[in-house]
Amino acid sequence: MFNALKGTFLAGILMMAMTGSGQATPANMTLAGNTSPPIGHYEFCKANSSECAYDGGDAGPAILTQERWKAILKVNYEVNSQIQPMTDKEIYGVEERWAYPRSVGDCEDFVLLKRKMLIDAGISPSDTLITVVMQPNGEGHAVLTVRTDHGDFILDNMRNKVMLWADTEYTFLKRQSADDPARWMKLQDGRAVAVGSVR
Repeated sequence: MFNALKGTFLAGILMMAMTGSGQATPANMTLAGNTSPPIGHYEFCKANSSECAYDGGDAGPAILTQERWKAILKVNYEVNSQIQPMTDKEIYGVEERWAYPRSVGDCEDFVLLKRKMLIDAGISPSDTLITVVMQPNGEGHAVLTVRTDHGDFILDNMRNKVMLWADTEYTFLKRQSADDPARWMKLQDGRAVAVGSVR
């Protein structure tokens, strides 16, 4: 399955390179200014300050080599396969708590682990950005955005396929700043609605 996913996408990358900017939506998200972090990320940073420390700023989008693409696919598939989805209420008895999962976790926990694994694999922290989206049913959700020179790709605990952000069904609300992992940026989307945030 892993090799099939890899082959499918490499063909897609080639098609994008050949067709250029003929897409209806941009390959990279549009930022619309600073915004407040999700309360769960704010509390996670307070408890894990080294995870959110300024690390030198934006290194620019990652060059999407075959090795990097393999790492992205592998991390998404491994974490999705190894972690059982459960809510924070079921795990901790609280509404919201962001933490690295061991065997169970909610969407934010999946994202934290994928981000850590990709950073450990050599992808810059400025290109692995926690992102808050709204599902078609109106519920909030967290995914990981990997910024590349071929577009912004989404790692999601609800699917093993890694997709360009514009090809997902989500409304994109906000994501971590590429300049500073403790700061967040609003994403330009007319359908965006407020989610629980620190004021």
